[in-house]
Amino acid sequence: MKVAIIYNKDFSNVINTFGMQNKEKYNPKTVQMVAEALEAGGHNVCIIDGDMHVIEGLQSFMPKVLEGERMGMVFNMAYGIQGESRYTHLPSLLEMLGIPYVGSTPAGHALALDKVITKIVMQKHSIPTPNFWVFNNAEEDMDSVEYPVIVKPKMEAVSFGLKVVYNRNDLKDAVRFIVSEFQQQALVEQFIRGREFCVGLIGNNPIETFPVLEIDLEGDPDGIQTVDNKKRRPRRKICPADIPDELARKMIEWSRQAFQALGLRDFARVDIRLDEMNNVHILEINSMASLGKTGSYYHAAQVAGLDYQALVNKMLETASIRYFANTVLPDEVRMKELPQGVKIRGYLRSRQDNYEKILKKMVNLNSYVRNLEGVNTLGDILRKELVSLRFTCESYPQVEIGNILYFKNTDESPEIILIGNLDNNTQPSRQQYYKNTGSKVLGSGIWEHKGGLIILIGALQALRYLKKLRKIKIGVILTSDDAIHGKISKPIIISLTGNAKAVLGLHGSFLDGGVVTSRSGAASYNISMNLINTADESKVLLASKSFIRIVNEIVTISAPEEGYVLSPSRLSYNSNITEPYAHGEAEISVRYNFINQFELIDQKIRKLITQRKNKKDIDIRLEGGLSRPPMIKSPQSEDLYQKIKAIADSLDIRLLEEHRWSSADISQVENPCIIDGLGPIGIKPQKSPEYILSYSLTERMALLTKTLIEIGTESSE
Repeated sequence: MKVAIIYNKDFSNVINTFGMQNKEKYNPKTVQMVAEALEAGGHNVCIIDGDMHVIEGLQSFMPKVLEGERMGMVFNMAYGIQGESRYTHLPSLLEMLGIPYVGSTPAGHALALDKVITKIVMQKHSIPTPNFWVFNNAEEDMDSVEYPVIVKPKMEAVSFGLKVVYNRNDLKDAVRFIVSEFQQQALVEQFIRGREFCVGLIGNNPIETFPVLEIDLEGDPDGIQTVDNKKRRPRRKICPADIPDELARKMIEWSRQAFQALGLRDFARVDIRLDEMNNVHILEINSMASLGKTGSYYHAAQVAGLDYQALVNKMLETASIRYFANTVLPDEVRMKELPQGVKIRGYLRSRQDNYEKILKKMVNLNSYVRNLEGVNTLGDILRKELVSLRFTCESYPQVEIGNILYFKNTDESPEIILIGNLDNNTQPSRQQYYKNTGSKVLGSGIWEHKGGLIILIGALQALRYLKKLRKIKIGVILTSDDAIHGKISKPIIISLTGNAKAVLGLHGSFLDGGVVTSRSGAASYNISMNLINTADESKVLLASKSFIRIVNEIVTISAPEEGYVLSPSRLSYNSNITEPYAHGEAEISVRYNFINQFELIDQKIRKLITQRKNKKDIDIRLEGGLSRPPMIKSPQSEDLYQKIKAIADSLDIRLLEEHRWSSADISQVENPCIIDGLGPIGIKPQKSPEYILSYSLTERMALLTKTLIEIGTESSE
């Protein structure tokens, strides 16, 4: 199952700042632990920042249910950014989008986060809770307050703002602080001297409970848990609590009742005080109990027999049963030995920041095909990474373009060849620099080729981590002439790939998550026309008609239904009637799927030009021809695609098969077992920056890693 973990990382990524600002957020290390636990459960996990780009991130990652894919889920760890009832913001959004999620509904969170409403609901259900007062400011009448009391914000968690007071002056100061600091009402609650406990809940029908846990106040009946205790110096926890069974049963039963009365779902933690007469007082209920390893919830879960991996997956399972009425927890979660896919994802996720740094360096480097320094510097980055993995490097020096590089990790002929390119057609003046929006990463060349290069690095490093890199014979070709139709690299590619068992291309994948099993071939023609007879203005008109007619006749050779298209990629015409003159130029781009189609097209174009050359008044010239052959889908490519598709299915990765109209250096390969498009998912729009989807980086690294293992293992058998 695809599971998106959403938490709040960047609090500044909002349109406007207003209202109460959240002071509560998860430690990124805890989020990573949850991700690793879910991946160990066999799920495909993506971490998304719960800011204004969250919908964009979900759209790109979550399954396409309307297209028949299995529904995914959100593991909600987002406390919200700002405003009232912040716990409700993400669940409300998810309900609008139709995405199931772990945790309570917006209504349940709203009730639980509002401590005053919680207490009113508990009183209505005869659940014991301390007496309380609510104040809007420090000047209100406080004569009815019975001391000591504990003062807290009405709608905060993690013990923010907590203070025990014993007189009116201190109470006024505490209320004044709460209202000013948190911009909300102050809840003043009868302070219960005694001991402190909590009960962890998980499930819906039935509601399971963990053993009652006591917070060790070191014998101080006036002791409380502060923010510092929860975040930096956790108090000792005693679980099961040393209390009579009957008392524990009362705490558990009232906790269940509070959970149901507030309409909560899936999991929660109930906080309790026990007074000096052994009377139970339910204080509040946390509808988003912390999953930190030092927290009470996890501590009690451990005593109940759930390690971290089992707890997190049980939470997902609980929500899944509620939505789908069946268990989705796979057997792997109970295995001590982690599945290979889980190990790969865990390793890649642990190095994600490093991959993003390398990718940023590559994207900010202009590697225009004629920018020798830029292309060679990009090659040096790849050389450094691959040589550190014990690949040897052979360079094919070039004068007009950057150097072509060939790496291999074996003295023998590699059985798997990966092809990428170092160059692109982005001139320095049009360079788009690296930008990460959370769900997207933008920049020149990032989808076309640079994202694929970081996929290569990640996959090879993962193979080394698994101690499989030396067992698979791998070669890597990095060309520097992709933008000029691979004229120089063609013989090198043909020579190096001929004996390989499989050839894999690193170009980006389209947004539907496809891989490329075929590409159109490319041809290009330049037509130039000059007026020879400049006797009078009528000859200018004749030249104009002739030029327009020849371009039109060439374009109409197109037969899209048969798989070939001709289109002007550049067209210019200049003329003057007063001083008779006419000159026209056209560059015609051709895409075709089979070589016999090109031969037919070439024949027709040359025939048309020959016919026009018989005109004495104008001079027409033709240059150009075949640029690159088509990449034709073969039975071997189809078999390879099916293997990769099976790997993708096992990793819960969306994968489709596609034909691409564009040509690339990989089209020069004459080996029949070939697949392209194993780079990250994204697109290169015409009028906006090129981008990839952030989550697809580790996803595609994992896919390539497993593919190399499977093909390499087959080859060695």
